[in-house]
Amino acid sequence: MRSFLVRGLVALAGVLAVSASLAQPGKALRMIVPFPAGGTADILPRVLAEKMRAAYPGGVVVENRAGAGGNIGAEFVARSDPDGGTLLASPPGPIAINHHLYKSLSFDPTKWVPVTVLATVPNVLAVSTKLPVNTLAEFIAYVKANPGKVSYASQGNGSTSHLTAGMFMELTGTKMVHIPYKGTAPALVDIVGGQVDVFFDNISSSAPFHQGGKLKILAVADDQRSNILPQVPTFEEARLPGMIAVTFFSVVAPPGTPAAVAEAHQKQFAAALQNPEVKQKFAEQGAVARGWTPERTAQFIRAESGRWSKVIQSANVKVE
Repeated sequence: MRSFLVRGLVALAGVLAVSASLAQPGKALRMIVPFPAGGTADILPRVLAEKMRAAYPGGVVVENRAGAGGNIGAEFVARSDPDGGTLLASPPGPIAINHHLYKSLSFDPTKWVPVTVLATVPNVLAVSTKLPVNTLAEFIAYVKANPGKVSYASQGNGSTSHLTAGMFMELTGTKMVHIPYKGTAPALVDIVGGQVDVFFDNISSSAPFHQGGKLKILAVADDQRSNILPQVPTFEEARLPGMIAVTFFSVVAPPGTPAAVAEAHQKQFAAALQNPEVKQKFAEQGAVARGWTPERTAQFIRAESGRWSKVIQSANVKVE
């Protein structure tokens, strides 16, 4: 009974801490997106922000602080007060990957306080319409016939698009040239314009361009086809098993944030993710809404971190 009361008081303290910190006049919940506007990493938090404002008297503000593979925005959040007022909303890079790539970081990703996973989105193989290929088999044959001549874009050094390309090259014994960009949007501009040949993008960003005939999506890096592009096969269906690469978008709090505060935030995110309009907008992005608890989020991030660490080592991916 005493243990139950203690847990209840701790949870109540967390809720009150969040309410107190965010009820201050003019103080809003700040969600820092460490990548530029325009990509899925930016779109999903903004969709949620619209539905969460009522729960935060000061409002909800989404800010873009891009650069260094997400590390600039992450450092800002890591140094923020652990009072529940500032959170990091990000793809895997600064949460589960970058500490395996960079020799040193100004923050420790293992110290993040997990809040929730907003969504998971499968990566896809998108190619320029200028490439004379229409299937995965044709693409692999083309890259093998042109070693070191095919260029691939990424959202930045160490991003999931970079690592997914590394995984692909290791599995197929091919070699391509890496062209890192500062986020999804500029990479898409150049693949559509033909300045770069390939982009292992998440499906939500590339699908509209595929549907509009601006690029070609040849395969989905998931264990099943996507509902928004049901005609596109998975890599396994196209006879390249092992090509599984799913981008996740999670929310974490600065080191030292009380667990009860993270739990209070998670409840707000989970409630917003149940909104039919939010579900629809996420589905349009090819994103599977999650809203997991901090505990499940922590387990998932550890597993993903371990998986991408192995990819980095086996494919010899390096930050350029």
